[in-house]
Amino acid sequence: MAAQLPPIPPQFKALQHHLRTAQEHDKRDPVVAYYCRLYAMQTGMKIDSKSPECRKFLSKLMDQLETQKKQLGDCESITQEIVGSVHVENYALKMFLYADNEDRAGRFHKNMIKSFYTASLLLDALTVFGELTEENSQHRKYARWKATYIHNCLKNGATPESGPVGFEGEDYNLYPSTDEDDEGSSSADKQDLERSSSTYQPGNMPTSNYTGIQIPPGAHAPANTPAEVPHNTGVASNAIANPSPQNIPSVDPSLYNAQPQGGTRLTPEDIARAQKYCKYAGSALQYEDINNAVENLQKALKLLTTGRE
Repeated sequence: MAAQLPPIPPQFKALQHHLRTAQEHDKRDPVVAYYCRLYAMQTGMKIDSKSPECRKFLSKLMDQLETQKKQLGDCESITQEIVGSVHVENYALKMFLYADNEDRAGRFHKNMIKSFYTASLLLDALTVFGELTEENSQHRKYARWKATYIHNCLKNGATPESGPVGFEGEDYNLYPSTDEDDEGSSSADKQDLERSSSTYQPGNMPTSNYTGIQIPPGAHAPANTPAEVPHNTGVASNAIANPSPQNIPSVDPSLYNAQPQGGTRLTPEDIARAQKYCKYAGSALQYEDINNAVENLQKALKLLTTGRE
């Protein structure tokens, strides 16, 4: 990695946790680290690219990105955007799924809070490839809210409620610290955190119409992605549930002899989505998840033959 970054300018305070996540993943998953830095770079340019301190910081950050890109060489997740987006999305959703499973099992601890919040940061990073899907946008909001809510409950000695009870879809752009000595979270940050989620304390939490989190098919880490499930939690790194055979979806008969419909014109975006579904299917098969593999292949075939999802 290139030389260390100078102190982060106050204008870029909102990016400090994305950069810390990048640093944490330099050895664990360099691709994830790269895109976290790229997100910080692109966002920082939009915030302030003219003041001397910001220009200096962005210049050093660009040096880090160039160095890391050279180190990664011909890695497909860097050279091909569709592969990179699938890699980051799978990694983020694996962390989300781990934290969500812990939450619904009533196991509340700092590792799961950090997993929720890191998942939201990685979904931020996913925007370097374009606008988030509605599902991922909802995942990001929910993960950020859940990290905030559980953090405050544990700090105040209250027992959190599992699941989405009280979630109304607000976007909590907060920075909970999972370590008491976390230097990146100031007392002001923690005060903001406590004030913003005070309405979600057990006992006065409103009933939500939100019925649950839908994990998009293919939410599996690639085979070469190091396990992100924290150690000493009793959860195996391959704890993604494999469906039983009876859950395998039936194939739409209309797809057996599917041919492109007359006049169907596929846009580059359609092609990219079809590629993404195929990538999801391949990733699911690595975990012998036939259900998700079949669903994604059917989606790809329908899109390619009809131009619709």
